[in-house]
Amino acid sequence: MSRNTISRSLHDLGLSAWFGGTLANAVALNPAAAKASGASDVGAVANAGWDRWTPVNAAAIGAHLIGSLGQIGGNKARIKDQQGVASMALAKTGLTAAALGVTAYSRVLGKKVSAHQNVPASSGTKPAMGTPPEVAAAQRQLRMLQWAVPALTGALVVVSAFAGEQERPSEVHKGIAKRVLG
Repeated sequence: MSRNTISRSLHDLGLSAWFGGTLANAVALNPAAAKASGASDVGAVANAGWDRWTPVNAAAIGAHLIGSLGQIGGNKARIKDQQGVASMALAKTGLTAAALGVTAYSRVLGKKVSAHQNVPASSGTKPAMGTPPEVAAAQRQLRMLQWAVPALTGALVVVSAFAGEQERPSEVHKGIAKRVLG
């Protein structure tokens, strides 16, 4: 297996797990936690799920980043010579940085929520009447951010598909010709 194939595989596998896991948790885990036996158990259930996902998510993000760096290294010439590749690589880098930032901030908020295991909550991201104010504030922010990570990583999937199209030999030739001929 070539170095580029390994890099692409790490990139794609990591990105798909990052996207899919956060989407599944937003769609299923947070609302499902509301089905816990009591309001104080709701937060504990959601926290347990997110805490179990965190190391898997970290590994997925790590694989994605290692694969991304490998792809950049393997495509230096295309980035320099093929029209459109540098701007696509810049867009991917910006989206990746934004997704990393939102993921990191979400984890900080998640730790605030997770530190209070047995507090009442309506769902994983909805406070209840008796939720402590600092936990409620973090939950309200997480309610919005739970959708931001899948949106950003989903955009990365789309841009990555476009990047794959740029690697077709016909596109490489067209892109290099446009760069050379202006």
